[in-house]
Amino acid sequence: MTKNESAPHVDYFVHESSYVDEGCEIGAGTKIWHFSHILGGTKMGAGCVIAQNVMIGPDVTMGKGCKVQNNVSLYKGVHLADNVFCGPSCVFTNVLNPRANVERKDEFRVTHVGEGATIGANATIVCGHDVGAYAMIGAGAVVTKTVPDYALMVGVPARQMGWVSAEGEILGEDLKCPRSGTQYKLNDKGLLQPA
Repeated sequence: MTKNESAPHVDYFVHESSYVDEGCEIGAGTKIWHFSHILGGTKMGAGCVIAQNVMIGPDVTMGKGCKVQNNVSLYKGVHLADNVFCGPSCVFTNVLNPRANVERKDEFRVTHVGEGATIGANATIVCGHDVGAYAMIGAGAVVTKTVPDYALMVGVPARQMGWVSAEGEILGEDLKCPRSGTQYKLNDKGLLQPA
């Protein structure tokens, strides 16, 4: 399906320069902008925004309200929960040891990104490592291990530098969100959660 041709009744937008392959499910109110390609089997929730020059699929799942910025590719094995933000030119890998002359499509590793998480511009998520709900991955960071919920990760390789609230605010020692006033606490495993 291209340019909304095969389904004039659809309740999402596809720019005329973009393509949505057969077998995709696109939620109501989603917008797919210039020069993007959504491959077969992809399932995308309502109200998503897909920016310019994005490739998604095949068989990727995305929740509602996700925003995928320019020049991002979401490969098979990537699964985004609701309200995930993927910054410009961030990267998701799908094989740990790729070689041009070795077929490894049966070795794709799965990566889950939790609800409300942010992946900063030019960050890289090495496959097989999940990103927790509301985590914040700083611009240019390289994630090489699983990221806890609400964790602030920066650097190469990415290291945890603190905690962020569900609103994306860096938390101080009092673990209280300066934007919402929500109080957080560390549980008995040393992980952050709302109090």
